[in-house]
Amino acid sequence: MRWVTWQNVGVDRMACAWLIRKFIDPQAEFLFIPAQQKTLPADAEPFDIPGVRLSHHGGHCTMVNILAEYALRDPALHRIARMVDEADVVQDVSVEPAAPGLDLICRGIRLVSPDDQTALERSMLIYDALYAQLTTAVT
Repeated sequence: MRWVTWQNVGVDRMACAWLIRKFIDPQAEFLFIPAQQKTLPADAEPFDIPGVRLSHHGGHCTMVNILAEYALRDPALHRIARMVDEADVVQDVSVEPAAPGLDLICRGIRLVSPDDQTALERSMLIYDALYAQLTTAVT
């Protein structure tokens, strides 16, 4: 399936792409359009674009809403979503100390990547590592 989002990916879009590829659509292809582009490709599922089904809703980031939409209940995914939510959306209270660091790393990935596709591919390792850490039992 093809998925479309705005260019200049950040912490939420990187997390969403990782979530989509790892838990929803392993063959996902990602397209990037300029911000504010009115016409979306008809053959692609839009995400993290205002006004679409899979975007920010209820004061939460897109990753939180994709988890709900696809009924993904893995506690580690929800913990990552809380981090992304704090990094991406203004919060009254901060409970995830890793959120600012995750945002900083994702902004850095974007800066050292020649394009959005490369940034997504590079961010996959970050989210894989975070997921592995959260799902590994502490001994």
